[in-house]
Amino acid sequence: MVARVSTVAFQGIEGVPVDVQVMVAPGKLGMQIVGLPDKAVAESRERVQAALHASGLALPPKRVTVNLAPADLPKEGSHFDLPIALGLMAALGAIPGDALAGYVVIGELNLDGTIAPITGALPAAIGANALGKGLICPLDCGAEAAWAGADIDILAPRSLIALANHFRGTQVLTRPEPAIRALPANMPDLADIKGQESAKRALEVAAAGGHNLAMVGPPGSGKSMLAARLPSILPPLSAAELLEVSMIHSIAGQLSGGKLSDRRPFRTPHHSATMAVLVGGGLRARPGEASLAHHGVLFLDELPEFAPPVLDALRQPLESGECIIARANHRVTYPAEFQLVAAMNPCRCGMAGEPGHVCARGPRCVTDYQSRISGPLMDRIDIRIDVPAVQATDLIRPMAAETSAAVAKRVALARALQCDRFAAAGVTGVTTNARCSTALIEKIAEPDAAGLQLLRDAAEKFRFSARGYHRVLKVARTLADLDGAALLGRIHLAEAISYRIATDRLSAAA
Repeated sequence: MVARVSTVAFQGIEGVPVDVQVMVAPGKLGMQIVGLPDKAVAESRERVQAALHASGLALPPKRVTVNLAPADLPKEGSHFDLPIALGLMAALGAIPGDALAGYVVIGELNLDGTIAPITGALPAAIGANALGKGLICPLDCGAEAAWAGADIDILAPRSLIALANHFRGTQVLTRPEPAIRALPANMPDLADIKGQESAKRALEVAAAGGHNLAMVGPPGSGKSMLAARLPSILPPLSAAELLEVSMIHSIAGQLSGGKLSDRRPFRTPHHSATMAVLVGGGLRARPGEASLAHHGVLFLDELPEFAPPVLDALRQPLESGECIIARANHRVTYPAEFQLVAAMNPCRCGMAGEPGHVCARGPRCVTDYQSRISGPLMDRIDIRIDVPAVQATDLIRPMAAETSAAVAKRVALARALQCDRFAAAGVTGVTTNARCSTALIEKIAEPDAAGLQLLRDAAEKFRFSARGYHRVLKVARTLADLDGAALLGRIHLAEAISYRIATDRLSAAA
């Protein structure tokens, strides 16, 4: 007799159906697992046998063969423990075999028969729902899996015994409820920033259009404080975005307690991060910081301190919105539509360009430091601003600063205009001007006569690349949206061009 249990193997954030086939037959005592299992799956043999013994089920002195079909698909992870154990229990008659037909099963087993949490419960639940089946998962993953839909049948047992009792009818498992992660009570607010009005304006424009932003200034000027307050003015995640973001974080094991939040991700990797950390990779091709920042912000502080090859690895995700990890035997794609925010000092000593300061190395200090950032990467940054040192008058007698809530309202209105415009144009999957195609931006960002002449003169004088030209149009379109204007004026293009022109502190890059 062959017992069958459905489970999934993860490829990126997709759950590929896997059929677990268990056969108990006469032969030499032992248990074999076939179907391209990795080390974690091969070790399931020991965990399953110990868990069944702890649950009071003795294995017969026969040969047990477990096949994970399709056999040519690599199987990775410990979540195959529970489907293998349930298939073996069904083959031995401990639970009804037909009871498992309507479920996809995932879970790791402890030696005492309890079920340990695993990563990827949400993608597995969404995959099970697409197959028209329910999901059996660990108790700690139930709150996460419940977000897949209100109509999906979810069982989240604590142990093998509890699940067996449920199928026998002696114990009823209740459906878990979705869990929400509460927002922190003391979120950073723009009102905490003293001075830096031009930087706050640039931050608002970047938030309204989803534009990449680079801030250059001396140490202590407030670059990191400004970046940390960007999430406070961004709109919350939509329902579709929430599921996408949560699926990536679920695969990476980043969902604490299975609780989801509609707050946009804000990732801040250290400058010692490797390429695999930033764009994904490793032995099991896990998502990197770029994918974990999907629909959110990737903040790179001390930008020139990152290794140049690591920074250049971001060039493709910034354009395509996805990280493709290619290996000899498989290829994994993770979404990565993030907003890049970078902060840097103008030079190694950090004070180049400051009044009254003379660098001992002269211009070479600036050139050597900024040359670590490639021109193609800087060309993908829409807004580049100087963040000068804060004046004493701003610190001693500061003016009343605008709160994040007030700025967030203007950002939300501008983003609503963009969503309506893209919906009217029949464009799906695009919600910000920064992600708009070049063909469409030329239609929706048509300047008036004065603005067109200014744009033409600036493009010739500063030798904008084709990418730079279109990114100026995108920023100008965002500025017009903030003003509620249908047509791009000269004032919008002038401000967009000023953000695009490399400042004195960025003379060596782009």
